[in-house]
Amino acid sequence: MKKILGIGNALVDVLVNIDEDKVLADLGLDKGGMVMIDAERKRELHKNIEQMPQVCATGGSTSNTIHGLARLGAPTGYIGKVGHDKMGDFFREDMRRFGVTPHLIDSDIDTGIATTFITDDAERTFATYLGAAATMTPDEIDPAVFDGYDCVHVEGYLIFNHDLILRICQIAKEKGLQISMDMASYNIIEANYDFVKMLLTDYVDIIFANEEEAKAFTGKEGIDALNILSEYCPISIVKVGKEGSFIKKDGEITKVGVIPVKAVDSTGAGDIYASGILYGLMNDYTPAQAGKLAAFLSGRLIEYVGAKLPDEVWEEVEKTFLS
Repeated sequence: MKKILGIGNALVDVLVNIDEDKVLADLGLDKGGMVMIDAERKRELHKNIEQMPQVCATGGSTSNTIHGLARLGAPTGYIGKVGHDKMGDFFREDMRRFGVTPHLIDSDIDTGIATTFITDDAERTFATYLGAAATMTPDEIDPAVFDGYDCVHVEGYLIFNHDLILRICQIAKEKGLQISMDMASYNIIEANYDFVKMLLTDYVDIIFANEEEAKAFTGKEGIDALNILSEYCPISIVKVGKEGSFIKKDGEITKVGVIPVKAVDSTGAGDIYASGILYGLMNDYTPAQAGKLAAFLSGRLIEYVGAKLPDEVWEEVEKTFLS
């Protein structure tokens, strides 16, 4: 089976359930908002919530995708940067627990944490500290780590660091790996249009984009955007929300539908969708077969809070798609 290496912002997701909005006010957070915080604020925040029920999980877009691939049975590895702290140890051990080989860079800066407060009405409030994840440099990427892998998957959030993502792509091409990229955010595409165009022209083989990201790059929507993306990348995927997604491979377009679900939380849905598509592509599935798996994974994920599927759903996946 082909091996997939992921590179991205290594974050620990901390999910905290609270029963009243006053907790947010006491912590100085606006309900439903997202704020970037520094190390001092992060430490203060976590001191105040240490007695509250909370769940930790590895996070970051690429980490979520690699986790999904590992649960599907794919051989996987992950490059990221974490601190010499409890959260860094957790990230490393959680990766190993699910079969991912961690190729982690150590830092004296605290591990990045994305803290999510969930109220009884399912509203989410975020406080994100990027920490060590944001300090990864091109010189820290060891080319030898790429040996033995067939594909590298990178998140668009790394585009902010031009030198870093370019170094990753250059190593991957030199080693003969396919390059898969998730555009990650429309504002990143708009702010780095020429650089993204160069990456897609010279390096990227598989591109994932949602409606907004595809429009930011192509100026078009739906199939029109897909056709333009396919001029750059041999395999192009555009996700169109409740309408499903489109995959273009070898000049043919495949429409992928969605499954009926009761939506609770869309966090990580695009990440695990990529898990399904990449698993299918690496195992010679047709685009329709890969899309069906991806749609099931992302559909079931939004029925739960957080970016990870519970074990009982993975058992269902194995019986339905992998047996």
